[in-house]
Amino acid sequence: MGTERVFVARLVGLAVFGPDGERIGKVRDLVVSLRVDTSPPRVLGVVVEMVTRRRIFVPMLRVTTVDPGAVTLATGSVSLRGFVQRPRETLVVGQLLDAPVHLVGSGEAMVVTDAAIEPTRSRDWVVAGLAVRARRHGLARRGGVQVVAWSAVTGLTLSDRQGTAGLLAVFETMRSTDVAAALAELPEKRQHEVIDALDDERLADVFEEMSESDQRGLLSHLDAERAADVLEAMSPDDAADLLGELPDADAEALLALMEPEESAPVRRLLTYSSDTAGGLMTPEPVVLRPDGTVAEALARIRNPDIPPALASMVFVCRPPTQTPTGRYLGCVHAQRLLREAPFELVAGVVDTELARLHPDATLGEITRYFAAYNLVAGPVVDGEDHLLGAVTVDDVLDHLLPTDWRDSVNDDWPEPGGVDDARPEPGTTEVADA
Repeated sequence: MGTERVFVARLVGLAVFGPDGERIGKVRDLVVSLRVDTSPPRVLGVVVEMVTRRRIFVPMLRVTTVDPGAVTLATGSVSLRGFVQRPRETLVVGQLLDAPVHLVGSGEAMVVTDAAIEPTRSRDWVVAGLAVRARRHGLARRGGVQVVAWSAVTGLTLSDRQGTAGLLAVFETMRSTDVAAALAELPEKRQHEVIDALDDERLADVFEEMSESDQRGLLSHLDAERAADVLEAMSPDDAADLLGELPDADAEALLALMEPEESAPVRRLLTYSSDTAGGLMTPEPVVLRPDGTVAEALARIRNPDIPPALASMVFVCRPPTQTPTGRYLGCVHAQRLLREAPFELVAGVVDTELARLHPDATLGEITRYFAAYNLVAGPVVDGEDHLLGAVTVDDVLDHLLPTDWRDSVNDDWPEPGGVDDARPEPGTTEVADA
């Protein structure tokens, strides 16, 4: 990968060459993704000015060497679409250099004069160090430059540099899991500003990805009416898990504020121990009557709001089809549905032999059930053949992992946006082999 540590200011103007030695353009800037905590930001890519003066974005995964004399790209395709900065992105030269910061500990006011990037073992590049100088006051002489770690200064995290509106714009591009992790790193005041601005549906999605301690803390900030609205927007099993952590009086008060049709399935879940099939299940699986068609079943599991594990199986029951259902007849796997004619009835392809989970089944029994039958979802059926819900493998993992697992893995999660190569907007077809 060339030099182990490179200062960005020295890269500006360097020639960029393709794998065959042809000159593509020159470096104009680096794009990084700031974090809400003090971890070093990841370098997303390079802004390259081509000979036509157009500036394009080249992902760091396309960069093979960064040397004092040139930057070389690997074989592959890059978008020729003009570079447009996204909300979560920051330009190192254009926005970080000359930024005011304070040294951790002493609080001394400094200004950033350069940034040092380094490769990691995972082939990512991060901003590992900063060259800083004391800020001048009046006619005072400029102080000397010192190189410090990224974490040795304050003022450059995402929450430092962006107000609540800016954070919300960034969060719009992120998955709920990543928003939950980022929100947990914000100061309490900023957390409250963000959750006050999120709509109920989005906040419910984020709550479902939080640790129980974070859920309780933020729920206490909401007034009772809005807390009930957010609980209604959550999946019943996640709402039950959260209410189960509250004092009985507080949980009952919130349940009383929820709409009866929303609180009823949550109340049913709360009657079971949290480590049993009844406590882990979702009461909203995909249920069809036996006279439903394969086409109807496929349409139901295509719903993007249904989690992938839950969409892996359709349950066939006599009316009513809301849990607890009429007599449970069996299930149809999604793969089986794909092999059948759309006009076939699900009653003709139903699997009546698959074992069922009893609502009192323990966590160990559920784990062995999934392992034995190679499933990601399973039916929970009572002694009178009523389908009560379905347990999915993610429900089981949540309870097998340590209670603080969401907190302990945050630092290892990738930056929002996924693979850098996916940066070009959908529909971009103008590419060139680099």
